[in-house]
Amino acid sequence: MAAPAAESQTEGSVVTTLNSGGRFPALIVCEHASNHIPEAFAGLGVSKEVASSHAAWDPGARQVSLFLSELLNAPCVLGEVSRLVYDCNRPPSASDAIVERSEIHRIPGNERLASEDRKQRVSRYYMPFKQAVEDAVKALPAGSVLITIHSFTPVYFGTRREVELGILHDEDSRLADAMLSSLPRHSSHVVRRNEPYGPQDGVTHTLKLHAIANRLPNVMIEIRSDLIASDLQCREMAQLLHKVLLEALTGFELQWEQQA
Repeated sequence: MAAPAAESQTEGSVVTTLNSGGRFPALIVCEHASNHIPEAFAGLGVSKEVASSHAAWDPGARQVSLFLSELLNAPCVLGEVSRLVYDCNRPPSASDAIVERSEIHRIPGNERLASEDRKQRVSRYYMPFKQAVEDAVKALPAGSVLITIHSFTPVYFGTRREVELGILHDEDSRLADAMLSSLPRHSSHVVRRNEPYGPQDGVTHTLKLHAIANRLPNVMIEIRSDLIASDLQCREMAQLLHKVLLEALTGFELQWEQQA
């Protein structure tokens, strides 16, 4: 199974939209799909190790998104710039939209940014991503859902995380509830609701802005990155999510019909 090729891409690879003609009623979004830091930022003053680490992106999330997009035949939007430049899962008003420190790592290129510099990053990196997701949502058929794909580091501030899959939601828990019900039938992974992050951590921005505001059922899927460290693991995770999502959505559609 090969990942689909890009169909449309903004200048400078800020955001890529894939499989825009996909017929499945869902949109897959991966905000942290790349660790690319544009040359103008001179690497933000971080080491190559930090620039390739989870601080800069969500390792494995891109490939899982691509494989899931193909399995579902659903459109997919990918962020193409490191979250160290701008975190596209945060609004411009959020203090952690441009971080000065990520876990234990200083980000010198983000320290003491002038207001105008912050505005330029919002305009150059956040707004094109936001517009791409808005356009993709508008193109969805009625009854569609929004799915965001993320990964998280196995060790955070020196503590090993037991959770392997996080099923996250904000005020609309319908799709998350259905997935949490389905997952134990298909997987022995340690699955938790709203872990290792939750709405209180500000991680549901994309869900609130693009799904809840448009009354679309939605879910944010967090995968521990050691489970998707290889291409094969990414394929297998996408296959699991495909199976679970189809089962969850079938039940959800029946419930929706009953409520109509």
